[in-house]
Amino acid sequence: MTGGQPQAMQTSFMHQSLRTRVVSRPGALLELGPELARLGCKRPLLLSSNRMASSPLYAGIRESLSEFECFESGDIPPHSSVSTVSRIARMAQDHHVDALVAIGGGSVSDTAKAVALVMAEGEPLAQHASRFLPPDRVVTPDLVRLKVPIVSIPMTASGAEATPSLGIRTAQGTKLLFWDAQLASRVVLLDPLANLATPASVMLSTGMNGLAHCIEGLYSRNRSPITSILALDGIALFDQSLGHVARAPDAVDARAELLLAAHISGMVLASARSCLHHAICHVLGATFGVAHGAVNSVILPHAVQFNASFAAGELAQAAQRLGIAGDTQDDGAAAFVNWIRGVQQSTGVPSRLRDLGIAREGLKAAAQKTMHERGLAYNPRPVSEPAEIESILMAAW
Repeated sequence: MTGGQPQAMQTSFMHQSLRTRVVSRPGALLELGPELARLGCKRPLLLSSNRMASSPLYAGIRESLSEFECFESGDIPPHSSVSTVSRIARMAQDHHVDALVAIGGGSVSDTAKAVALVMAEGEPLAQHASRFLPPDRVVTPDLVRLKVPIVSIPMTASGAEATPSLGIRTAQGTKLLFWDAQLASRVVLLDPLANLATPASVMLSTGMNGLAHCIEGLYSRNRSPITSILALDGIALFDQSLGHVARAPDAVDARAELLLAAHISGMVLASARSCLHHAICHVLGATFGVAHGAVNSVILPHAVQFNASFAAGELAQAAQRLGIAGDTQDDGAAAFVNWIRGVQQSTGVPSRLRDLGIAREGLKAAAQKTMHERGLAYNPRPVSEPAEIESILMAAW
């Protein structure tokens, strides 16, 4: 594949492992009560979006917890917000909540993590955020106080349930980012039958977010041999499951495959961290309020293309895993970028920023904002000027 000697095995590395119990099967939601009991929890707080809170699925979950003293917050907005986290944390403390149950996508999951963080570490939330010191240093506070356990029922393919990281939108339209190993879910219930309540279009676009976790983890400066193995398997599983869901949106086995791929992607992100692609997506989401999955769908091939010359070996490995490798690493990297574009087309996910309602006039400012994002610290290709990011945004527009 490479036309030369095989790459040397990476033997010096750091890897973060997490303590998460995963239950994956149709009907896994039935395990929520028993799993809460196993954790010794009696007063859970259920978190969800408005849409989920008004659904028959949520009503069934609530009914199954009759033996618990449950509290609820069913109005979490996309990207959440600092004020939302503050309000829910106060409620949780007032009611002596001993577990958080996140039912939904990444915004709900991130809110649960932020609430657990504030309950343990105190307010204001912003004081606990990671800081990026250009060009390549991230300062993460030591958050050592015991956190209440989180139980997650993911209804999208973001993989957020598996990560100890989170992002919360500020009133100024920026995103605060956090990392604390204690914030990864203690229990994850992957229920492909319940997941049929989520539109296939949402699963496909959020699946592009999960795919991006695997790709960025594969070439992140913080990668390890463990995350690389997971990333390559995750990419292959996304290749299979995204196509399967697109062809058979109501197939339970297709949803199961995609939920598993997403969870693997979260395991990759938990240790390897994200790079330039997610830095851009965080800024676009916080600035323009667009869905995280949709903006991931658009930006991904352009960000990978930008990094291709600095990560040709890793991308060629991914191409080989998919059976599309060329004669050289550069050929394999190019084939992989073309594969991403093919996934965009075959699944019907968004492929242009203009189609998300993002004005071209706002791209320059977005590029400048991205220069302050911590993902740049882990990117394989150094980014020194906002113009480099603006070129990615213009190509994606």
